[in-house]
Amino acid sequence: MREIVTFDAYATLINFELGPTTLKVLDDRLDLDNLDVDEFLDDFRVMRFQAVLEPYRPYHEILPSSLRNAMRLHGLEYRETDGEALVDAVPTFGPWPEVPDALRKLKTKYEIAIISNTDDNLIARNVENIGVEFDYVITAQQAGAYKPDRQTFKHAFRTIGVEPSQVIHVAQGWEYDHIPTRDLGLKRRVWINRYGRKGSADYQPYDELPDLAGLPKLLGC
Repeated sequence: MREIVTFDAYATLINFELGPTTLKVLDDRLDLDNLDVDEFLDDFRVMRFQAVLEPYRPYHEILPSSLRNAMRLHGLEYRETDGEALVDAVPTFGPWPEVPDALRKLKTKYEIAIISNTDDNLIARNVENIGVEFDYVITAQQAGAYKPDRQTFKHAFRTIGVEPSQVIHVAQGWEYDHIPTRDLGLKRRVWINRYGRKGSADYQPYDELPDLAGLPKLLGC
């Protein structure tokens, strides 16, 4: 039976350095004596998650608006160039070191695909940076919805032409990927726990790896 391995992209395959990049963009306005940087970046993350739960807007609009909201919450001046700089940075991010070799090994046995909360033009260069050809690259722009909305996954499976039972989904993120896919009937799910977080028995079954290096062996490649 045909099987495919699908991946979340940012933070799973791609070293999504949004936090350090954000701080660099805002460097001239960050009063580190009076700002809790970790709290600010966490609020920015929450703002992004809230934004994808709203009616669909392109990611190049969501990223600046989420940054603006987080900055206002912390009393920081927002400039339009801040959001633009952050959007421009996204395509420059490259893969985690072990990712290209792991993907090449997987391709000896499986088709591989990306399911990502992004715009087509943003992720195109990220995929080029990985240097491995994917059979499918499916975005929120194509689906008209963002993960964790199951519409995104269902659109991906229709586009690929597979049933959920033929899909092995690999992702780092809980809220975007592992929570919504628990009851989708996937063949297998793999959590890439890059940040040493605690898992949850409530969302088993899933396999857990610290990065992609061990994925080919896990999946029999």
